[in-house]
Amino acid sequence: MLATDFFTIETAWLQRLHVLFFMELASRKVHLAGITASPTGEWVAQQARNLVWKLQDGALKAKFLLRDRDSKFTAGFDQVFRAEGVEVVKLPYRTPGANSIAERFVGTCRRELLDHLLIFSARHLEAMIKEFLVHYHQARPHQGLERRCPEPLVLAPVRLPVGRQLVRHDRPGGLLHGYSWAT
Repeated sequence: MLATDFFTIETAWLQRLHVLFFMELASRKVHLAGITASPTGEWVAQQARNLVWKLQDGALKAKFLLRDRDSKFTAGFDQVFRAEGVEVVKLPYRTPGANSIAERFVGTCRRELLDHLLIFSARHLEAMIKEFLVHYHQARPHQGLERRCPEPLVLAPVRLPVGRQLVRHDRPGGLLHGYSWAT
């Protein structure tokens, strides 16, 4: 089952950018579809076609797609998924709880990343979200997954070095941190 939604970000230059994403509900894996200043029905349908390639390649499986009733999701958008055998489920009006897992991702992305940054352009926003998604998929435990990560890093067992220093690696601007032994 997939869910999709938009969220918006104001840049430092007061431009509103729209972010479209798809989320696999079972694994909590998020696919960034695109970022644009003016999402049209044609643009949204093209982003759907791009995601459908993953369905055709077998990298992604879905029987249902949950979406709200935003006017940006046109009949062409729905047809792209129906052609692949995915049933599009339109959620009731004004019920963010019906798409709660996707809405929770938006809140997490805002709280842990976007509320701490000034975004200057669509390219800057895309780079920051992609970096955050690496953290979100590989290092951030999810309560709905019993405190596991969607794509946990597989690390070989390591002997603890004696007398070596632990080094912190900062991700986008020092908001997120990773640690390793100094070489």
